[in-house]
Amino acid sequence: MRFNLRSAAIVAICLLFSLQNAQGWNSIEHMTVAYVAYQQLTPTQKARAATLLALNPNYKKWLGYIHGTVTPEEQQMYVFMMAATWPDEIKANGSGYKLDGDTPPHSPEASANIGYTDLEMHKYWHFVNTPFSTDGTALPAVPVPNVQTQIAALRKDLASDEPDALKSYDLVWLLHLTGDIHQPLHCALRVSKAAPRGDGGGNSLKIDVVPNDLHGYWDNLLGVGDTGNFMVSVAAGQKLTAADATAAADLNEADWANESFTLAKSDVYVTPPIGAGLGPFTISSNPGYAAASLKTAQTRVALAGARLAGVLNAELK
Repeated sequence: MRFNLRSAAIVAICLLFSLQNAQGWNSIEHMTVAYVAYQQLTPTQKARAATLLALNPNYKKWLGYIHGTVTPEEQQMYVFMMAATWPDEIKANGSGYKLDGDTPPHSPEASANIGYTDLEMHKYWHFVNTPFSTDGTALPAVPVPNVQTQIAALRKDLASDEPDALKSYDLVWLLHLTGDIHQPLHCALRVSKAAPRGDGGGNSLKIDVVPNDLHGYWDNLLGVGDTGNFMVSVAAGQKLTAADATAAADLNEADWANESFTLAKSDVYVTPPIGAGLGPFTISSNPGYAAASLKTAQTRVALAGARLAGVLNAELK
């Protein structure tokens, strides 16, 4: 993969731009997962993914973000990376998709997989609320569908003889959800007397830095930026240490969710600085927490990318 002075200049511009346009594990993280995965795809799977992604409604928009002279291989990789942000992009106001909540409705639409004619945002596909408590508060049930059940469904359809229009939809969701399930706070819900229904995966737990919620803090650990900042993710991906080969070979999405749940309890909700209740908690004066959090995030991103490649190489038809 070529990364020359022209690319370095783009990175510098994107870094400046990203400071002004923070969105939320964010586009940078998702595109970094996709970058890592792309390096490990077979040529056949790269070509197959390119064919499917050209069917996405945002395909021309993604091409518009690519400036300067690039090779066909680079263009395909950049589109692959940007496609990983699509399930978050449809949550924007005015996208034409229906605003749904974080709780799955009791209807067939909640887990339906019908392709781009589906205008549900499916916010509840992005996480699994596996609860835990440290003060004896009763635990709620785990809602379904969720990120774990949907990854399983998407993988099944990608490996089937379903039409390409559906597989394109499945692919962009799988690119995204594989990143989500490796973010610890997408797989855990801390329940307590202060929050008997849970803390929203850290969304309602306040801290003293920007963003001022724990979930947002973990979302942004690799940097901030939107889909057009894809070169920032190229640079981030090139700095990552390769995932452990044994862990990368585990392609069971239930294991991925369990790992994130365990990490949430051991690496996210730790004292100091995170204590009981909803805060606010002081992170700004605790560099040890920041350093450990970044290391965990980098490890999870590298692992997510390797596992995503393993799934696509085995199941994308």
